[in-house]
Formats: sequence, C-alpha cells, structure tokens
Amino acid sequence: MKQKSEKSDFETAKRLRVIRTAKGLSQRKLAKLSGVGSGTISLIESGATQPSVALLKKILGGIDVNLGFFFSFEIRDEEKVFFTKKDHRNLGTAGVAYRLIASERQNRKIQMLLEEYKPGTDSGRASLSHEGEECGVVISGHLKVTVDGRSQILGPGDAYYFDSRLPHRFQNTESEPCKVVSACTPSTF
Repeated sequence: MKQKSEKSDFETAKRLRVIRTAKGLSQRKLAKLSGVGSGTISLIESGATQPSVALLKKILGGIDVNLGFFFSFEIRDEEKVFFTKKDHRNLGTAGVAYRLIASERQNRKIQMLLEEYKPGTDSGRASLSHEGEECGVVISGHLKVTVDGRSQILGPGDAYYFDSRLPHRFQNTESEPCKVVSACTPSTF
C-alpha cells in the first residue's frame, strides 16, 4: 500500500465504503471475504492509505465487483446526515467502547462519542491531555471523572465540561456498565 498523497485518494476510500455498505457488510466481514486484514480496510476507507491496484482487485474480488464498475459508478457528493448504530466506528479497547459518530465525514469539527465503560474499566492508567474542550453527559451507570486532580462520581443526567489541556481521566468504579455521550472540539479522532 502507498501512503496517501493527494486529496483525490479519498475517492477510492469513498467508493469502497459505498460499495461495502450497499452490500450490507461490516469492514470485518469484507476483510474476511477478501482475505485481507480488517485494519487494511479501515485504513483505506479512512483515506489514511491508498491501496495498490492488486490489493484493490483482491478486496473487490471478495465481493464480486470488478475494477471497471468500481471506478465508473456515480457517487453522490452530499454529506451523510443520519447514522444508525452500526455506522458508529468503535475506537476503544477491551472493556471500553468509544463509538465515533459520523466517522466518515471529512473535516469534522466536533468529535462526538457514545462511550461505554464496563465495570472496573477506565480510559487508561495515564491521564489524557490535548488541545480543545470536551463535555459529556452520563446516560446510565456511574463514572468517576478526574480533571486536574479533582474527582467526582457522576450519575445519570450529570455532566462535565472542561479545558482538555488539563490532565483528565475517566473510570467506572461501580459494578454496573456506564454509558456516556461526549463531545470534543477540535476533533482528535
């Protein structure tokens, strides 16, 4: 695979995503059908890498689509407005889900996540810190939020809002799962 070099590389990403979703396939299922890694599909669809012709042909062969059709069908340039649960890309790790809303939108200014913390999980041992502001609302369960050394356990309906440059960390110290809807600007994912 080649590294992304031009804006036009996003056309391949968009075409692959359109074909995959039209066939009702997840990235993982497409990877399995074509015999390539799901990480490869993800990198191509995000525009982070441009596939070689041989790799693209292999991916498309798994779903019985030829290169001629792939590069000739019409793509609408309108931005997607509505997203179902299956559209949310999980960027989390074991026990913690960070489901990114509108992950395929280019030039997103807001990062919105549906976060899920299993009991005893957290955002990592080290505190996070990055440019911007972030906020969130606990939907269910309880979440311990620590910002710049100050901690509070938040329950359903409780919220947080802070300057993201301050060190921060999230923990589910309770025995039930916790769901949070959060937003961050500028987008870090």
